[in-house]
Amino acid sequence: MLAVPEMGLQGLYSGSSPERSPVPSPPGSPRTQESCGIAPLTPSQSPVLHLQKPEARAPQQAPFSVVVAIDFGTTSSGYAFSFASDPEAIHMMRKWEGGDPGVAHQKTPTCLLLTPEGAFHSFGYTARDYYHDLDPEEARDWLYFEKFKMKIHSATDLTLKTQLEAVNGKKMPALEVFAHALRFFKEHALQELRDQCPSLPEKDTVRWVLTVPAIWKQPAKQFMREAAYLAGLVSREDAEQLLIALEPEAASVYCRKLRLHQLVDLSSRAPGSGRLGERRSIDSSFRQAREQLRRSRHSRTFLVESGVGELWAEMQAGDRYVVADCGGGTVDLTVHQLEQPHGTLKELYKASGGPCGAVGVDLAFEQLLGRIFGEDFIATFKRQRPAAWVDLTIAFEACKRTAGPHHAGALNISLPFSFIDFYRKQRGHNVETALRRSSVNFVKWSSQGMLRMSCEAMNDLFQPMVSGIIQHIEALLARPEVQGVKLLFLVGGFAESAVLQHAVQAALGARGLRVVVPHDVGLTILKGAVLFGQAPGVVRVRRSPLTYGVGVLNRFVAGRHPPDKLLVRDGRRWCTDVFERFVAAEQSVALGEEVLRSYCPARPGQRRVLINLYCCAAEDARFITDPGVRKCGALSLELEPAEGGPHAAGAPPSRREIRTAMQFGDTEIKVTAVDVSTNRSVRAAIDFLSN
Repeated sequence: MLAVPEMGLQGLYSGSSPERSPVPSPPGSPRTQESCGIAPLTPSQSPVLHLQKPEARAPQQAPFSVVVAIDFGTTSSGYAFSFASDPEAIHMMRKWEGGDPGVAHQKTPTCLLLTPEGAFHSFGYTARDYYHDLDPEEARDWLYFEKFKMKIHSATDLTLKTQLEAVNGKKMPALEVFAHALRFFKEHALQELRDQCPSLPEKDTVRWVLTVPAIWKQPAKQFMREAAYLAGLVSREDAEQLLIALEPEAASVYCRKLRLHQLVDLSSRAPGSGRLGERRSIDSSFRQAREQLRRSRHSRTFLVESGVGELWAEMQAGDRYVVADCGGGTVDLTVHQLEQPHGTLKELYKASGGPCGAVGVDLAFEQLLGRIFGEDFIATFKRQRPAAWVDLTIAFEACKRTAGPHHAGALNISLPFSFIDFYRKQRGHNVETALRRSSVNFVKWSSQGMLRMSCEAMNDLFQPMVSGIIQHIEALLARPEVQGVKLLFLVGGFAESAVLQHAVQAALGARGLRVVVPHDVGLTILKGAVLFGQAPGVVRVRRSPLTYGVGVLNRFVAGRHPPDKLLVRDGRRWCTDVFERFVAAEQSVALGEEVLRSYCPARPGQRRVLINLYCCAAEDARFITDPGVRKCGALSLELEPAEGGPHAAGAPPSRREIRTAMQFGDTEIKVTAVDVSTNRSVRAAIDFLSN
């Protein structure tokens, strides 16, 4: 239950006849007891959002020597780096040990293996292969985690105590699991840097970059930052040494540097062939625009100053394009506009997408096995023979990579001996009998001990995810803010799939959209994250995904405010629970723009104050009790004792004003604060994980 601060209303006014008072709401309103510890000053009378435009600042020397980016993916992960002295020379990590035939090893599977005691053992191919070789009985005690990134996206009540389940069913804190993985990459990367540059100083040398999907909400982003702190990438005191990069943004930053020979246009696919045809259209389709740009002295200057690649040189400034990041867990969409004079990027619509990643194909295969052998058997097999289940998923992954719309012949999936033996013991007959009895007639048993699946059946496993991706892209293209887009970059690990490439081109190519795939499509995000770390200001304007604000009191107006919101105090009539907006959903916010608000502590000597933050998808929410509005976090201010001696007897204490500045135009919501009376910084933070 929340009480109105004892200091009353009159101490909070910034004007003689205010229309608003940010005094907390009365008992029964949906906020916490801690909120009564602070009372905001009266906001601006104007309904227009108070944004402080970023000031022009002189370029500063980079405080770091090297940028290391970690692309923490659902199915595979890796790192890359570049030195501040040569920022565009991107160094990929060393080749990983182990791996699968025919698969590039510049990334490693997102697999973590912990000992039965919960200590770190290995990550990536090493973890997967070691776990695979364990005795089945021994493997039951080891904690093996794979494809666990999606748990953070799907968790509706994510906190620092959220648990993850290993393959054997045992659970441990998700924060520890992620920290183990990040610590592995940190140690691996630092060792490689020491080997390459022994003179590189250890302290304050590295700027770290972590990639996350753009559709992730603030709690998930904060969770990754907390995991990085626990892993020792950076300390809380040096939080600015860690950047969170949005995956489709990173891809966009990298794609703008590419030259024509580094791209493939899917419209050049030869009819009836599963292979890409000669690269023909990018060069020819922009030839006229290139000639126009070459005649323009200003455009030549623009291209030189911005350092963009040839494709962008052929585009006019102001042109729009979509990046579709198709990864293991999600499809992540962003639409950017190229700006003059420095080639910066402007987001035209808030990030969109959904859980339509490659793991959905794996789930469809698991469901297919359940139809053939029984869902109860598959669940038991996964629990009692976890290492053999991993072996089966590896076999399916190899088969999945060969699938294509024009693949000729059936596809063979090797069943582990452990699966065959376990099924016979559990069911009393062999897997061949199960296939004959099954209603699934497009999967047969081969004499080589393999499941034989028709290519049509394999393509059907892709369809739910592929259709979902296309629907998300089409929904984005239908938005009025995105009209005029003619170019789509298909990136991410799932974008390597010929099935997905063919389907996207068939669905969107007919409407005049040019679908382009970088040659190193699976590394686009990783390389772009390095470039982003060297120049995070390249994305100049973003769109807020949600509306954010706080609850305040307004002067009650009969006929406009509902009667149940009326609060009478000290003879004055107030409307409670009013949602005061900081930034609206889909609002454009430039990097560095600040939302300014001033607050004062409710009691003299108060050391810590909290303000609840609320969010919603709607732009026009009026009250924090409206449907869809929810408490999403808390702004905390840690105050030093007020300076100055005791006040004269009977004299009221002077009001202490804390001025906060919030930024919504970055990849994370940021806040700073200053004590106006002393001009000293106040420790300020927004916690999205404490709900």
